[in-house]
Amino acid sequence: MNISKENIEALRGLIECEPRNVVVLSHTNPDGDALGSSLAWAEALRQRGHKVTCIVPNRFPYYLEWMSGLEDMVIFKCDQEQRAAAAVAEAELIFCLDFHSLHRLDAPLSELIASNTTARRILIDHHLDPPQEFDIMFSYPDASSTSYLVYKVIEALWGAQSVTAKQAEVLYVGMMTDTGNFSFSHLTPDLYMSLAVLCATGINIPQIYNNVYNSFTEGRARLFGYTINRKMKTLRKGTVAYMSLTEAEMRRFWFQQGDNEGFVNYPLTIKKMRMSAIFTEHTDFIRVSLRSRGNVDVNLFANRYFNGGGHKNAAGGKSFVTMEETIAHFERSVEEFAKEGLL
Repeated sequence: MNISKENIEALRGLIECEPRNVVVLSHTNPDGDALGSSLAWAEALRQRGHKVTCIVPNRFPYYLEWMSGLEDMVIFKCDQEQRAAAAVAEAELIFCLDFHSLHRLDAPLSELIASNTTARRILIDHHLDPPQEFDIMFSYPDASSTSYLVYKVIEALWGAQSVTAKQAEVLYVGMMTDTGNFSFSHLTPDLYMSLAVLCATGINIPQIYNNVYNSFTEGRARLFGYTINRKMKTLRKGTVAYMSLTEAEMRRFWFQQGDNEGFVNYPLTIKKMRMSAIFTEHTDFIRVSLRSRGNVDVNLFANRYFNGGGHKNAAGGKSFVTMEETIAHFERSVEEFAKEGLL
């Protein structure tokens, strides 16, 4: 991957200077890539003397709590000390990682960011179609993860040898989780060369894998079995699947943030399956998660039917009607999508 030299030099001009107040921000329901990219980039900036505050909108999954640096991350939803507000007000640079538009943040965090009209905003992201609301944009939809992009930016600025073991560990988490343990698309030779650099720092890859994928609760295992056995429905001769979980159902299995992560991928292990969805109920909306294989474009589907987006084979959106209405809308949308030859 060729990172824009013009953007690299513009970024260099902003960060190779006297210490600045910096905010590194990621998306709602932060995952391994959001956390890994943010932590590694924040560490790179701190090494160069900047005062950096990492902010996430809400809590991250419990099985990622071991990641080094999370103890200093500000969780906006739990921020009784108003650390986020103070950091944003003072910020001279705001980095937005792993999401492509401020509109993707829930209010009041999006309003807080918008209130700082003087800070330079820099995007590092791999989602499709970002709006032109940033001063510098490292937007590469063909990148497998934002953590990979952060590695490439660090490499372009200071060389691969500048990556520390602490950064390598969290970057590996991001690259691993956003590729389904290196099983999705965009697995390029350059990605594996980047992974080799991370491995050379001495990180413990089996331990990282175990920390992420073998640290779930019994409740999560039982919820997964219930979801697949009782809640998975199929459409169009078994080529489309969907699942739904209400708040009451999740509470039955002692649900914790992140417990349903990956559920939507499982139907795609069925040989003829082309598209999968899961609907999870929240207080004010229903979250829609979509996955696909091959040429089925769930980014287009999410954008058209659920005011969402993401990637070609992984996207999401929201529904503001009941679960029953959401499912009915999905079923109609699938039929319409199929009639256009898109499924």
